[in-house]
Amino acid sequence: MRIINKLLVICTTLAVFGLSSCTKDFKSINTDPNGIYPNQVALDYAYLGEPLNQAQLNIYGYIDYVYQIQQNLNADIYSGYMMSSDPFYTNNQNNTNYFMIDAWNSQFWDLAYNSVMAPIATVLQSTKGNAQFAPFYAWGKILRVEAMHRLSDQIGPIVYSHYGQLNADGSSTYDSQQDVYTTFFSELDSSIATFTAAEATGLPAPFAKFDLVYGGSYAQWLKFANTLRLRLAIRISNVSPALAQTEGEKSLSDPAGLLSTASDNALINIGSNEHPIDLISESYKDINMGAPLLCYMKGYNDPRIPFYARPALDSAVKGQFIGIREGIVIAGNDPGYYYGYSLPIHFSSSSGNSHIQMMTAAEAWFLKAEAALRGWAGAGNAQTDYENGITTSFNQYGINSAASYIGDGTSTEQPYVDPKAYTPGQNDVPSGNPNLSTITIKWNDADPFATKLERIITQKWIATYPDGQEGWSEFRRTRFPKLFPVILNNSGGNISTDKFIRRMPFAPDEYSSDPNGVSGAVKLLGGPDNGGTPLWWDTNPK
Repeated sequence: MRIINKLLVICTTLAVFGLSSCTKDFKSINTDPNGIYPNQVALDYAYLGEPLNQAQLNIYGYIDYVYQIQQNLNADIYSGYMMSSDPFYTNNQNNTNYFMIDAWNSQFWDLAYNSVMAPIATVLQSTKGNAQFAPFYAWGKILRVEAMHRLSDQIGPIVYSHYGQLNADGSSTYDSQQDVYTTFFSELDSSIATFTAAEATGLPAPFAKFDLVYGGSYAQWLKFANTLRLRLAIRISNVSPALAQTEGEKSLSDPAGLLSTASDNALINIGSNEHPIDLISESYKDINMGAPLLCYMKGYNDPRIPFYARPALDSAVKGQFIGIREGIVIAGNDPGYYYGYSLPIHFSSSSGNSHIQMMTAAEAWFLKAEAALRGWAGAGNAQTDYENGITTSFNQYGINSAASYIGDGTSTEQPYVDPKAYTPGQNDVPSGNPNLSTITIKWNDADPFATKLERIITQKWIATYPDGQEGWSEFRRTRFPKLFPVILNNSGGNISTDKFIRRMPFAPDEYSSDPNGVSGAVKLLGGPDNGGTPLWWDTNPK
């Protein structure tokens, strides 16, 4: 398999970039961070800055085949944003139809620990308690929370607070998702306090030249950290409402504020590297647009469509914006059968400075809208926040007027009919289908809570593209927006077609390298280690 062969060169690539060793043995990842000596750091901060530089690049695997297995062949598809036209294996057995591929599903784990946790650990170990290097310590923790909440939202319990420590039997200790979220909040609190004090000095950030997002701006990182804390607070609002409100209101009341305009967007500068989605879609021909996203956008007459997708080239649908439904049967296992459907827009920049989207100001407004809906202090008015979210997303793409879109009280998601369905009707979602949303755009304050929430989440989901991990997480938490279930379910009964996939399994290699650790993690999970077991914050029974 092409994708398996790509994995064989990951270790070599990481070594070339000076990252931590690529290993299947989590024990070595978890115990031996390299020391950094203060006299080395004093020279130019490179021994602190370079590890954090690399951590930023690997929050999302900026190397194409790494990103492909980290997110593109799971969350980007499960979110409804994208779908592959490649069956990969015979009988269409792959992640897209819930047949979990072990060789793929170790990689997001390995990347998080080899290329994010390990380099950040070297910095935290060397700067802890040293006031001179406090900004590096605080920045490292913000980056770590951003990266590792994504991993936890994929699988549940993770090794976090006990990272770098082994038990007497050589096993690792996992944190439950509830405990790790509590730690995330604590670390964001301390980092925000450090950055607030540092900004007040008026001195430049010592990490400025290593910062691929904001160039060393304390003010911008404070907005990001507050928005991240609000994201995590909203995430747990169903399962732990009191803690969620406490943490959310901290962000809403912090003087530094949240991301608020498109210029605040957190974009990771990957330089001259081609955007990974471009290579996956064009060079590998492994990803196309998903049917759900384009059905919503076409139904809403959304002017952002050409900024998200390209018109189809296939003769059956030429010139249309049409995606592929998740979990379909690829006719004759032919990887070219659907490739002519819409591809994601070309993300790489001709300027030589391509960016990967980490968080947007539009998301911050939608988070505020839901916080207002829940009655949290400082959130403002739900309708105003909601409409600002749409406007800010439009501004992100240079669309200056969102008024007519915001005022549309009749348009709904467009039904999906695939003219190339392998079995006639298998991919059709006709009008009146329960999986087709009837939610409109225009705000109606008289609507019940659930209707308002669906409206907020649906528009947030559209605005969050192409970050499938965040889109998938919010879908699992709320069951909005409505998505189409898979046609082909190859999970062997482990995952319900109607309830969708709820998580990714633990890294298969951990069962051989750390069996006792994984056994403890499964107990914390509270269910079998498969894609049908919901995470701690996923309390929605649907």
